[in-house]
Order: sequence, then structure tokens, then C-alpha cells
Amino acid sequence: MGLRFTLAITGASGSAFGVAVLRRLSASPAVEHVALLFSPTGKRCLFDEVGLTPKDLAALPKVGLRDERDLGADISSGSYRHDGMAIVPCSAGALGRIAAGVSESLVSRAADVCLKERRPLVLCLRETPLNRIHLENMLRVHDAGAIVMPIMPGFYSGPRSLEDLFDTFATRVLDQLGLSEADARRWKG
Repeated sequence: MGLRFTLAITGASGSAFGVAVLRRLSASPAVEHVALLFSPTGKRCLFDEVGLTPKDLAALPKVGLRDERDLGADISSGSYRHDGMAIVPCSAGALGRIAAGVSESLVSRAADVCLKERRPLVLCLRETPLNRIHLENMLRVHDAGAIVMPIMPGFYSGPRSLEDLFDTFATRVLDQLGLSEADARRWKG
């Protein structure tokens, strides 16, 4: 049985980073399935920023779209076996709900399940500047076991396009999920 992951895209600018992560997960021979979900504003940002809809992304191999209002979905239960979750981008609002343990949507419930089951949860915050509440929420989720990975792309690989930046960041997200892959853009020293 291959690896199973959950990817959420919430309503912060930077949905192209989430698309890059999804494409890498979908293309990986080690991955069997990716549960994909969006917050309502995540859907809007996806369309406004990259001209795609959730159905466009659900057409990728191994991807199953979930309704973020369905709190009875498979990924809302600790008994559903999977290998981790990433929220890319993660809005400050989603971060706050996860930090407070508020599970009013499938995004926050699936993240809460990862924390309680001690599965990898990577939160790629996309917000600037940060206020004290954001900083405290990042510390709270970190202390609960999440990996806080703000969207800060690296430039050491000499990117020639935005896609290079998205893909380099996606490689780092996959690393945090335990799915390390070869990537020519890695630092060579």
C-alpha cells in the first residue's frame, strides 16, 4: 500500500505553492492517494491567482476531492490511516482555528486529527506582517506537534521562473511529510 496524504488550500495568497505540492504528490510513485480540500476563500484564491478550479486539480492522478463542509469525511477520523497533511497556503484564520482546537470545517478537523494522532502536519503560513496573535498561534501549533513552515521560498537554486520557486518550496514541504525526492534544485554546498 502506498502513502496517503491530505492537502488543504486555504484562503491566503499563494495558492500556486499548494498546486506545486499537489502536482509533486500526484506524480510520486510512492503516493497512492491525496485527499484534497479547500476552504471557501481557498477556492477563490485558486481561481483568482492561477485560473484553476478544484475540479481541475481533482483531475490529477491519485487525487480525491473532499467537501470541506463534510465533517463526516474519512479524513475527519483518527481511524483513517494516512501519512500526514499539509496546508499550503495556510491562512492566519486557519492557523488560529487549529491553534484553538476549533474544528468547524473539514480543514481544521483534519488538522486536529493529525495533531491528536501524532501524524505530520505542515502549516505553510502565508501572512505578512505578523502580529502577536499570529506569532503566539504559530508557537501553540508548534508545541502541539505541527511543523510551521511559512511560505518563504529559497533563492539558492538560482530560480529562473516562479515555477522554479514553487517547485523548490514543494520539495521542502514533501521533505517535512517524510517523502524526500531527488530534486536538482537542492543545495549542493
